[in-house]
Amino acid sequence: MKFSPGDAIRFGWETFKGRPWFFIGAVAILLLASIAINIVSSAIDRATGGSLEEPSVAGSIVNYGLTVLLNMGAIAFFLAAYDSPDRVQFSALWHPQPYWKFLGTSLLASIAVAVGLFLLIVPGLIAMVLFMFSMFLVIDRGLGPIDALKESMEMTKGNRWPLFGFILLMALILIVGILALGVGLIVAAPIVGLAYTYAYRLLSGGAAQIQPADARIDV
Repeated sequence: MKFSPGDAIRFGWETFKGRPWFFIGAVAILLLASIAINIVSSAIDRATGGSLEEPSVAGSIVNYGLTVLLNMGAIAFFLAAYDSPDRVQFSALWHPQPYWKFLGTSLLASIAVAVGLFLLIVPGLIAMVLFMFSMFLVIDRGLGPIDALKESMEMTKGNRWPLFGFILLMALILIVGILALGVGLIVAAPIVGLAYTYAYRLLSGGAAQIQPADARIDV
């Protein structure tokens, strides 16, 4: 099945337009949670001799562990929003299971990308594409780390160049949102999240059950 970055972004935009204030509210909750995580980890840094420039081990562990929860909630929310855009609720943002599978997958994928970028950059970019759906697979199917990484690699076959372009396009949209005094981020983030989920559903074989990209969703 062929993937089109344009179709994904179009779906994200059209779905966002159906319930704009709801999606803005969801992103605002995620941003506030992220700020709270940074406050907590900074407090732990100060208590354990760390600083903003050189965080302590304890502060870094707490920050990463809580950020994993945040990412789990974000992925679960966008999966629910994609499948039922007119019925999804803020409660979908809380999805703490399967925590350890997600943590393991996140660590393995992050290490693969980081090592690849450190060595020659290109291997890191390849790993970024290969494993881009691994954490979705943990939340959606409950796969373990190794199975999630393998399945993500399988899903990207035949579409790796379009997916690489899609990653660049999503990054550009988020950068533009940040440059727009930061306010644009609360619009850009849900569009990107929905578009990313479109890519996942399409390549996992579930997109046929979803509304077409130009569908309008009434509140």
